Amino acid sequence: MTQEDYKQLLPTLPKQPGIYKFIGPNEEIMYVGKAKNLKNRVSSYFGSAKGKPAKVKTLTRNAIRVDYMIVETEQDALLLEAALIKKHQPRYNVQLKDGKTYPYICIKKERFPRVFVTRKVIKDGSTYFGPYTSKFRIDIIADLIRKLFKLRTCQLNLSEENIDKGKYKVCLEYHIKNCAGPCENYEDEDSYNEKIEQIKNILKGNFGEVKAHLKAQMEVFVERLDFESAQEEKNKLLALEDYQGKSTVASTTIKDVDVFSIDEDEKWAYVNYLKVVNGAIINTYTLEMTKNLNDNKKGLLLYAIQELREKFGSISPELILPFKVPFPEEEATITLPKIGDKRKVLDLSIKNVKYYKLQKEKQELAKLGKQNSTQRILLTMKKDLRTHELPTHIECFDNSNFHGSFPVASMVVFRNAKPAKRDYRHYNIKTVEGPDDYASMEEVVYRRYRRLIKEGKSLPQLIVIDGGKGQLSSAVKSLKALNILDQVTVIGIAKKLEEIYFPGDSVPLFLDRRSETLKVIQQIRNEAHRFAITFHRDKRSKAFTTTELTKINGIGEKTADKLLMHFGSVKKVRNASLDDLTAVIGTSAAKKITTYFSSIKK
Repeated sequence: MTQEDYKQLLPTLPKQPGIYKFIGPNEEIMYVGKAKNLKNRVSSYFGSAKGKPAKVKTLTRNAIRVDYMIVETEQDALLLEAALIKKHQPRYNVQLKDGKTYPYICIKKERFPRVFVTRKVIKDGSTYFGPYTSKFRIDIIADLIRKLFKLRTCQLNLSEENIDKGKYKVCLEYHIKNCAGPCENYEDEDSYNEKIEQIKNILKGNFGEVKAHLKAQMEVFVERLDFESAQEEKNKLLALEDYQGKSTVASTTIKDVDVFSIDEDEKWAYVNYLKVVNGAIINTYTLEMTKNLNDNKKGLLLYAIQELREKFGSISPELILPFKVPFPEEEATITLPKIGDKRKVLDLSIKNVKYYKLQKEKQELAKLGKQNSTQRILLTMKKDLRTHELPTHIECFDNSNFHGSFPVASMVVFRNAKPAKRDYRHYNIKTVEGPDDYASMEEVVYRRYRRLIKEGKSLPQLIVIDGGKGQLSSAVKSLKALNILDQVTVIGIAKKLEEIYFPGDSVPLFLDRRSETLKVIQQIRNEAHRFAITFHRDKRSKAFTTTELTKINGIGEKTADKLLMHFGSVKKVRNASLDDLTAVIGTSAAKKITTYFSSIKK
């Protein structure tokens, strides 16, 4: 891989746990590694060659690409790495080739079952829990089980016949109170099996009763002032709470299965495939398919299943799928899991296919960004705001009034994400009385698009309403009345939290503060607000300077402005009392106004 190849790969790498594979020129796996943070780990292989081992330099030089798979936890990455190394024996991996396996806790299938730690899984009906990646954790759990439950550790055949014959005698474990002596019938089978059920609950993660027991033990030790023992019990409790019973990448309850999941966009479909053998994922692959007009998810998934099973030579008798497809029953059974280990592995496949699709979109945007920043912004807006087309033509509306007086509205236009000031428009509100922003918005939107339709002009791809759900609903009423709601995308932007509202959706969209989409919307909203406020001030100022009040002898523009700012209209000034007028402009000017209006009434 060259530095250019790495630069293209870098934006697609997730900052999540997972495994990565260096792929050679013949599609062979050269190296498998695990990572807590895939982006940071893979990046460490590239950059400056100074100080890097010769093996790393050779690996990066000979590899043609890097594949990866995300998982839930670092422990899952460790287990998946082990499974893939054992399966593929990569040239540059030296660890885990010796067949090393991780330990399990086994509950043996026998009368008076033993519970022990093992690295071998034998298909004899016994129950296995694990695998465990932490030796500390499995030691804590095994020790906890030994202390809480008195179980036998011997390998004697404790059949009912042998015990009744008195064939066995209790051993030292009984005398030191580690065993209750089932070999001499000192403990019956029912009580022993009850302890086994409790142990299974612990290993499944049902820790309620065990936690209560540990807390009670802690209190006893504290009362005895034995703080060291109390701390030991606390440590066990903390370890128990942190315990994980199973891995999502390996399970003894799943044998050989093929797992598939699908996601799609307008042009492409993506199908993720996980091949599971003996409970471990040994292969992963994501297939890309170009969609035709009549393709649907079921047909696409069915095609991909047949293609991938043939590609990887799979004859697994079971398919785990997100939904039913008409796959031949004689070839494999289909499982649609809702819970359990099979659901976990399906969720892992779904997570990977969604992430693969997201990274492909990021790659496309990165390519466009090098060619045309405007095109990149418009594509981002189209995706974020669900527009039918690229929003090359955007219009935004805002209202402005002063206590219901001088109501106006503005409409500003952006073309290719930039202001088109020649297309800006002012509106005087004609049909609304008083401060009613909703009705004002309904009027101005209707007037704007009725005119565009009448003149045969093109509609915008995106309409932005300055306001929340109320203003947006008013705009939608007008668009419905004109029968054009399905031809445009309309959104509202609320000022408080900058949330985006869509028609009919009560849950707003919160875009990242650094989002280019949000920046463009804020810019056009602010421009509409500025344009409306400027028009409103000009109109109000003009009204003030030509008002009837300035005709009164001794009343100038400043006094008239003061009165109108306070009372809101000439009519309210005419009806105001002498005391109210005096409080605003003084006794002399107040008398002149009351005298003037009194003479008109006469």
